[in-house]
Formats: sequence, structure tokens, C-alpha cells
Amino acid sequence: MSTYALPELPYDYAALEPYISGEIMELHHSKHHNAYVSGINTAVEQLAEAREKESFGSLSTLEKNLAFHLGGHVNHSVFWPNMSPDGGDKPEGELAQMIEDFFGGFDKFRAHFQANALGVQGSGWSVLTWDMLAQRPYIIQHFDHQGNVPVCMVPLLMLDMWEHTYYLQYRNDKATFVQQWWNIVNWADVAERFEKARTQTTGLIA
Repeated sequence: MSTYALPELPYDYAALEPYISGEIMELHHSKHHNAYVSGINTAVEQLAEAREKESFGSLSTLEKNLAFHLGGHVNHSVFWPNMSPDGGDKPEGELAQMIEDFFGGFDKFRAHFQANALGVQGSGWSVLTWDMLAQRPYIIQHFDHQGNVPVCMVPLLMLDMWEHTYYLQYRNDKATFVQQWWNIVNWADVAERFEKARTQTTGLIA
């Protein structure tokens, strides 16, 4: 039995047009995300087989596959509801206040997040996270799907900067893609994630 499954999108493939094309969304969800789901299930099965046979020669490779594919699955599962055909504008309420307190206002936050996204070298993500230890937000880069991520971080807003996210529509114009993406950010989803994240503790430090 598979441990992980591809989630359904909360909207149609073409719903985010003109900002992200239906063709991109279908390929991204049904092919790329689905491949990560398949990859993580395969890694889980292979790890179980290695334990059963007590054959651990390929353990390092299996652990890397586990991290890569699980990271890809989790990141995309946050990314899809982070967007909405009814998105855009600016955050409100306590989320807006948090951005004001820690980033100096929405315009400065947006400039920081956008520069962070465009600074990703190769494949990766720009992410607004909540540090459960310090109880504060950060804007960080994910390398690939899983690198450079402290275990105390909870993702609130994620932007996929892998080429398959934008290249068919924007070619190598990443800056325009990021600018257009703000029109579909689902701030209601981000606010819900923020509310849940700030009530959690890591359990790392007694």
C-alpha cells in the first residue's frame, strides 16, 4: 500500500490563468508532483526491503531519495493552496501585522521575498517560514526541495522557482513570473498556516 498520494488541486488547471497557464499547471501537478509521490513511496519500500534483508550498502542513496522526494511532495502540497484564482491584493489582520512588525511593511516584505526568489541558484524555492523556536518569521531559500532548512521552520508561503514552474510561459524571464505570481497568492491560506504555526512548539529544547 502506498504511504503517500497525490493531492487534488483546489481549482481547475486553467484557473490561475493568465498568470500561470493551464498547460503548466497540468504538467506540474500530474507529472512533476506525481513523480515525487512515486519516488517517496519507492524510497519507503526500498528502505523496508533493506531492513528485511539487512543489506544497507545503498542506505545513503535511499536516505537522499527519501529526503528529496518527500521534500518535493510536501512543498508542492503547500504551494498549490498557497495560490487561488481569487488571490492577490495584500494580507490582512494578524498576518499583516506580523509582516509589519518583522519586515517593516508589506512593500518591504514583498521586495525581500521577490529578491530571495530571484536569487535562487539553480532549482529551489523562496519561502516565508515561521521559526517555532524563536517565534518569528524568516524568508529563506530551499535548495532543490529540502536543503538548507532548519527543522524548527514551518512553511507559510512557498514559491516554486524550478524552471518547470514557469518556463513554458515566461521562458527565462523569471522576474516577470514572480511579479505576476503575486496576483494569485492566497493570503487566506497563508494566514491559516500562520495561526497554526505560531501555536506549535518544536519540542527540541526542554
